[in-house]
Amino acid sequence: MKKNVGNLDVVIRTIVAMVIFYFAYETAVPWNYLLYAVGSILIVTAVRGICPLFSVFGISTNKSKKD
Repeated sequence: MKKNVGNLDVVIRTIVAMVIFYFAYETAVPWNYLLYAVGSILIVTAVRGICPLFSVFGISTNKSKKD
């Protein structure tokens, strides 16, 4: 698949995932496993550089010419 996640998007996804992991760890809410799942999805899409939702909607934040 073609990479559709740009560098700034990777940084934002990683920071948001870390914040989500922090809140999931520090709070005793019954849905903290859902927070872990969302954070994990953000980390995986940031590391791989591919977002399935971006592919469905035809969005790309990747500005580089090489994939």
